[in-house]
Amino acid sequence: MSQKPSFVYVTYIDSTPERVWEALTDPEITAQYWAHRNESDWQPGSRWAHVRSDGSGITDVTGEVVEAEPPRRLVTTWYDPNGPENQEPSRAAFDIQPYEGIVRLTVTHTDLADERAHRDVSGGWAAVLSNLKSLLETGKPLPMDLRPK
Repeated sequence: MSQKPSFVYVTYIDSTPERVWEALTDPEITAQYWAHRNESDWQPGSRWAHVRSDGSGITDVTGEVVEAEPPRRLVTTWYDPNGPENQEPSRAAFDIQPYEGIVRLTVTHTDLADERAHRDVSGGWAAVLSNLKSLLETGKPLPMDLRPK
């Protein structure tokens, strides 16, 4: 049996763990840098949804909150609500650590379905986390749509 692909991305943000946590979980803030609202009560076992912020109400990703330890760690499952019925969810972990007066954010996305999913999240996470970093450090997201074309 082959192991499913995974992806790890580490970035350093001039912010606080509390502010990074808020930026990952507040739907108004996620809409600014991700073009989606992350909606949940962020309690373990609760549903979360990645809803387009264009007013369409379309949910592109949904899942369950597996762990929530504000402001240190958030783990969620990821599931395409429009994907095949037999799909297995992937899992994204966000580890937020103080590091020499700033924050080290590590995103670990595991249990990806295949190499295509790995390519998709590799480009997606780099763009989203660059935009998150810019928003938290400058007060505004990057001036372009960074989603992979």
